[in-house]
Parts: sequence; C-alpha cells; structure tokens
Amino acid sequence: MATASVAFKSREDHRKQLELEEARKAGLAPAEVDEDGKEINPHIPQYMSSAPWYLNAERPSLKHQRKWKSDPNYTKSWYDRGAKIFQAEKYRKGACENCGAMTHDAKSCMERPRKKGAKWTNMHIAPDEKVETFELDYDGKRDRWNGYDASTYARVIERYEARDEARRKYLKEQQLKKLEEKNSKNDGEVGEVSDEDEDDDDDALKVDEAKVDESKQMDFAKVEKRVRTTGGGSTGTVRNLRIREDTAKYLLNLDVNSAYYDPKTRSMREDPLPDADPNEKFYEGDNQYRQSGQALEFKQLNIHAWEAFDKGQDIHMQAAPSQAELLFRNYKVIKEKLKSKTKDTIMEKYGNAATEEEIPMELLLGQSERQVEYDRAGRIIKGMETSLPKSKYEEDVFINNHTTVWGSWWKDHQWGYKCCKQTIRNSYCTGAAGIEAAEAATDLMKTNIARKASEDAPAPPAEEKKHVTWGTDVPEDLVLDEKLLTEALKKEDERRREEKDERKRKYNVRWNDEVTAEEMEAYRMKRVHHDDPMKDFLN
Repeated sequence: MATASVAFKSREDHRKQLELEEARKAGLAPAEVDEDGKEINPHIPQYMSSAPWYLNAERPSLKHQRKWKSDPNYTKSWYDRGAKIFQAEKYRKGACENCGAMTHDAKSCMERPRKKGAKWTNMHIAPDEKVETFELDYDGKRDRWNGYDASTYARVIERYEARDEARRKYLKEQQLKKLEEKNSKNDGEVGEVSDEDEDDDDDALKVDEAKVDESKQMDFAKVEKRVRTTGGGSTGTVRNLRIREDTAKYLLNLDVNSAYYDPKTRSMREDPLPDADPNEKFYEGDNQYRQSGQALEFKQLNIHAWEAFDKGQDIHMQAAPSQAELLFRNYKVIKEKLKSKTKDTIMEKYGNAATEEEIPMELLLGQSERQVEYDRAGRIIKGMETSLPKSKYEEDVFINNHTTVWGSWWKDHQWGYKCCKQTIRNSYCTGAAGIEAAEAATDLMKTNIARKASEDAPAPPAEEKKHVTWGTDVPEDLVLDEKLLTEALKKEDERRREEKDERKRKYNVRWNDEVTAEEMEAYRMKRVHHDDPMKDFLN
C-alpha cells in the first residue's frame, strides 16, 4: 500500500492498518486512490509504494516510481520524405557525378545510372534532398506508426466512395431500363406471362441488400475450438493445417548444412535434396512453386499493376484485384493483336521466305557442341546454366591494342596485362615481341647479377699452420733434446703431484706461458689415454 508519510502510529492503529491492507488484497475493501484519482494496486510491495521522505508527499501516490524528468533532446518527429531543399542550375564540385545532388555521392545514388552523368553534361541537375537526424526516445524507436500521415487514407476513402456511387448509378439505370421494357409490352402479352416470371423480374429489380457483411465474411475461414472451458471461455483459431501423415519439411534432410527451414513461417525455400532423383522427389522447395504455375502468373499480374500505376493508371492490386486482373487480360489481348499486326505488316512488306522455299535440312537438323541433359519428365538436369549478370561497371573493355583487361596477369606482387605481360597500366600493347624482349632482358639481368656476385665474393681464407706444440700431430722430422725432455718429464710429475695435493703448492706461483716442444712431448707422454686398455696399469 502506498503511504503518504511515515508517522507515529499506535499499536491499535497499526493493527487496523494491517487489517485494511489484507481486506484490500482480498478484494473486500476498495483500493486506495492516489492524487490523480487512479487506484493503487494493493499487491505492490511497501518498499516500492512508499515515497521517500524528502518528497514530502501528503497523499499516497506512485509518481515517484514514474519517469518525471524527460530528456529535451528526444523527439517523436519523423523524416520529411521526398522533401527537396535546393535546385542547382549547374554542377557543383563534390556533388554526385550521376545526378548532381550534393547530399550523396555516386556510389549511393538512387537514380538510374545515366549514360553521361551530370558532371559531364551539366544538365538535369537533381535537387538536394532534405537530410535530417533525430534522437528518438525509447517509445519513438518502437512506434510502428511513427511518421504515418493519416491524411493519405482520404484517397482510399474517395476511391471507394466513387466506386459505390458508380455501382448505385448503374443499378438504378438497370432498374429503369427493365421497368421501361415491362411497360412497353402489350396487354395481351402481359397476361400470358406467368406469375413465376413476374416474381423473377421483381427480384432482379431489387437491389441485393442481403449481402453478408465484409467483417463476417472474413470469419468464414476460421475454425474455432474451446480450450479447457465448460461453458465458454477462451477460444483458439486453427490455421495452416497440413496432413499429419506427410513427412515434415525439416525431416527430409537432417544435415545441419542443408536447406534452411524457418519455423515461424514454416517455409523452406531451397531444395532439401538437390542430389536426389527428380522423378522420385515430391517436394523441391518453396522456390519451385514460386517459379511455376499460377504463382508465376500472379507475379506477372503484380508487375503489370505496378507499372500501370507508375504510368498514371488508377489501379491497385490489393484494393481492386478484379479490376487489375481484367486490365491485365485486356493488356495481353491488345499486345497479341499488336504483335500479330506488326508481324503481318513485315510479312506483307518483305514477304515470307519460310512459306516460299523449304529450309535446308542442314539448318533444320543443325547441331551444336553444347550438351544438354534431360530427365524422363523433360526437365533440364545439366547443360543450361544461368549466366551471371554483369555489373553496372564496364567489363571486357580493351584499350591501347590490348587483347586482355588490366589485372589478367600477376607476377612478383604486381598486376598486369596477360597479352604482353606488362605491369604498367595504360601502356601500349607490344604483343609476343614484347614478351620475348622482356624475357631476354630478364635473362641478361640475371647473368649480370650472377657475374657481379662471383666477382664480389671474398677469397677463401688461407689455412693457418698451427705449431706442433699446440695440439697438432707430431711431425716425423721433429728433433728433441734428450736432456731438456728429461727435465720436462720431472716438471710434469711435480705438477701432477701438486694437483693431487694442494698443500704442496707454494703461496707465490709463477706461470710461464711459453711452452717448448720438449714440454709438450712430456705432456703427451704423461697424458692418460682413455681408450688405452693398459691405462689402469700405469704408475
């Protein structure tokens, strides 16, 4: 319950307040009313219904829960469609190259591409559109009828009123015509007319006022059923029924990458089994139905209605479908007549060679290299693929004697022409001679690069002859002094003893970096060879 302010209440007042709230929740007491006279839902929790103390609310209200501060930047206005702001007389720099308007560029131009744009002709400059930007609020973004002009419906009302007026006028003329015919008959002939004929005439003169209302006619296709009710209640409508024994569309092919099935509209546009035998398939997708039978005729009828409306005819496919179909039939009849008349005129002027001379059998039984495969039903399986439509940009335009377009050749991260293998755009084609010259220049350049690389290559480094005392093999012509070799062997033994016992090493040690041949030979003689099988018996 919404309370105005928190005031001190006695225990009795608090108990009465709780009882009143329970009665309001049970529907035994009327709901509380706010400042505007609106009832307050008694089931709203207190933490939501009670106003903050700083608002100083005197009466119960829920205004503090509503949005009271609106953003002034938000608006509910809409775009002024089709509005123009300025009509230029000559082309301006930065305008659309196609139509000449300043509010868009040539890529986003909605006008038909001209043969020569306004930039070059400087004629028929299109006016600038009115470009507006709005910052809509939450409701404005979700308003389906935002920007709808109700005055446009007056045209629909006027058209229907004119139709009803013409119908009443026609019926009145028919009644007067039949009354005149009835009065013009002779008295004897009138007496011979049977009573049944008189009744039929009277019924024909009366206006058919027993027509069913259009709102009732709309309910003829409804099938209503009761839903968990005994004597009335809610009803449901059954639509879009199908035979339950049929296999559902989404069960024909369980592959997730097959044709897409939309569960909301129950439609599958593509063929779920494209590789299956066409003679054994009973469903080939919804697109098959749209491109054959009456669907194709209905599409042609719609296109004719649109084109006729653009040319000034007061025709609408949804408002008057019978009128649109009648006009389409008349159009086809007139078109056939005009076509036959044109054919007769040409044949009358130039004659008909087909009837005068027989066509040679070579032309009647002409053959081509194009192979087309058909199935038993006469449908095309393979051979007549649809050609890709060309874009609005220029294609297959050869310039400067080239036989291929720019970008037909690629080499070394560069585009070029395939006919002459040039990578310079807008260059003149040199043909096969240019290719041979380019290959010869390339070979010559590779030869020069290889020759220069061989000349600049550094000379191989000379081998350094290492001294025999530094780890090389002992040459045979080496001559050693026996006395010096004996002294070197003694020094090597002392050095090995010092390595085993560090206490024998003196405090001040002097090292001599100069190694003689005798000292090196002593080191070799005392060195332990790990591959020697008698190494354990040494020393």
